[in-house]
Amino acid sequence: MAYIIAGLGNPGEEYLNTRHNTGRIMIEHFREAFDFPEWKEDKKLKVLVSKGKVGEESVTLLEPNNFMNNSGKQVLPFVKSKKAAEKTVVIYDDIDLPLGTVKISYNRSSGGHNGIGSIIKCLKTQEFIRVRIGVSKVGAKGLAKKPKGEDAVLKFLLGEFKKDEMLELKKIEKRAGEALAMIVTSGREKAMGEINRLS
Repeated sequence: MAYIIAGLGNPGEEYLNTRHNTGRIMIEHFREAFDFPEWKEDKKLKVLVSKGKVGEESVTLLEPNNFMNNSGKQVLPFVKSKKAAEKTVVIYDDIDLPLGTVKISYNRSSGGHNGIGSIIKCLKTQEFIRVRIGVSKVGAKGLAKKPKGEDAVLKFLLGEFKKDEMLELKKIEKRAGEALAMIVTSGREKAMGEINRLS
């Protein structure tokens, strides 16, 4: 059974370099780094698809071509069973982590992330793998310094990365790609142990 890796974000040029588009930025880097073919659009399902291999493992990359809070509708047709959900990886922005952080988790709640909430609702399970990319400013003791209030959070997430943040993001791309590759080739437990130890 192939691994499914979905990178979350919003479609359209205006969202290209926003914090909420981090999942798409990361999966695009992964696609190029591992020589996957160009995206093909499934217009009926509103999703971009690219299929290839990492080592001996078959992998299907997805970019839901819908807004974040509807991501589950695009992932669902590719995940036909509970077993398939366990081999599904979602990479996305996490405001609870500081920029520069990559964390792998499994079988967790949405943590308030609308894209993850949509996927949980559509798949009817939390038992899938997440690769969480920190996007918050780094505060005291290296912890995330989040904006306060719903409006401020939304404005922050839909805001573009600043130049220095984009440089930091470029450094993360390689680590995020390694995390995805390790999940596929070595399994989630080993990947969690290795990658989470470094963050």
